[in-house]
Amino acid sequence: MTTGTEQTIQFYEKRMPIVTRSVKGRFRNFKTAVLILAYTVYFGLPWVPWHRHDAASQAVMFDMDGRRFFIFDLVVYPQNVFWLAILLFIAAAILFFATTLIGRAFCGYFCFQTLWTDLFIWVEQAIQGERPARLRLQKQPWNAEKVAKVGTTHLIWLLIAFWTGITFILYFGYAPDLLKRIFTGHAASAAYIGVVGLALSTYAAAAFMREQICAYICPYGRFQSVMYEPETLAVAYDVRRGEGKEGRISPKGELKNRETRIEQGHGDCIDCGFCVQVCPAGIDIRDGLQYKCISCGLCIDACNNIMDSMGYPKGLIRYDSEANLALETPKPPAISWKRWKVAGYLVAILVMTVGLLYSITQRTEFEVSVQQIRQPLFVILSSGEIRNRYQIRLTNKTDRDAVYSISAKNLPPQALDLGDMQTVTVRSGKSIIVQASVKLQPEQAEEYEHFTFVIQSLTNPADRSEESANFYNEHNHT
Repeated sequence: MTTGTEQTIQFYEKRMPIVTRSVKGRFRNFKTAVLILAYTVYFGLPWVPWHRHDAASQAVMFDMDGRRFFIFDLVVYPQNVFWLAILLFIAAAILFFATTLIGRAFCGYFCFQTLWTDLFIWVEQAIQGERPARLRLQKQPWNAEKVAKVGTTHLIWLLIAFWTGITFILYFGYAPDLLKRIFTGHAASAAYIGVVGLALSTYAAAAFMREQICAYICPYGRFQSVMYEPETLAVAYDVRRGEGKEGRISPKGELKNRETRIEQGHGDCIDCGFCVQVCPAGIDIRDGLQYKCISCGLCIDACNNIMDSMGYPKGLIRYDSEANLALETPKPPAISWKRWKVAGYLVAILVMTVGLLYSITQRTEFEVSVQQIRQPLFVILSSGEIRNRYQIRLTNKTDRDAVYSISAKNLPPQALDLGDMQTVTVRSGKSIIVQASVKLQPEQAEEYEHFTFVIQSLTNPADRSEESANFYNEHNHT
């Protein structure tokens, strides 16, 4: 079907930069506190000293050569990868649990994208000024002032981005030594690739893409809506109070008085637009719940400040649930705990957390595996004795060398032959294979079909492992 007019359909809309206004309030204070804490942990951990016997004295470090991960006194090896699986499950369950209760609050306060974007915006405001000044700077032609301010802003952004990348690499070695090698050109090529890659991605995400990461790239922003329920707390605009019957209106003349506004059917919203100006996602919360909203609460601070200045009650924009806002007289907002979904998430978190802690606290300082050599399964010696052979693999999971003794129980004396390996020393993070053989007379073979290897740590007597084994002969080898 054709018409007299042609319409052009655009499949791509150029991004309009969001220029935010700064705001004061309890949610802004909380965001700032989380930001300071997060940066202190991220940038400070590589420099925290921690005494170690055979590795760099660093509290948190990936030892790539030793294939182990140090977290203070905890040493994690590749064979402990299931700890990571449990930890990821717990993190996902906590995220779903929090979303069901308080919406997308993780995005607003704890997400890496939010933290670095906040810092970049702060730098931008410190150099270029508040929102009106930055808007004027965008519109003015390029001159010395604009080049200086914009150039300085981007220079500091790049320095922050590169220090972010360098700090990440410092977790993979002894920080003072690795930092020196990076700046003197003696670090591995992988270190430079990692620094440049993370620096450029940080610069792009926090300086240019900002809200687009949350709206179009982050998968959580897309599927979090299915976890919302009518009882979920989210940043919400009280439409009935804000609009009234006649809609929002500016406070001119007698309309500054709240009683007069109510009499004329107008709501408390004075249409100042501050809630939109402080929003890092660039949305208008008065249009209702939107997937772009990251629940940071800055619009709440902005609106409360305006309500204070007008002498109106706070809470026109607040954390509240759809169920409560739908009531004829909304109750004070509260977290709704008594729901089956919430209980399910909580039980899953507690069970997996207890399981992870139990696994960590009950871990031994070494790992042992016993494998029977099956080619051949048994040998009949010229003396008439029957011999079975075994491989005992010992892994020292501590940060110091350890000594172990190997013996067997439920076997007659002298049946176990370890050569000169009755006592072995295993270096930190390393493994050793001990060849063992058991020789029995034919009449003893059926009596000792099952026995146990005993591995005892002589360095730490509390560590002991018993591994069951079978003895095969011509009667039980099938």
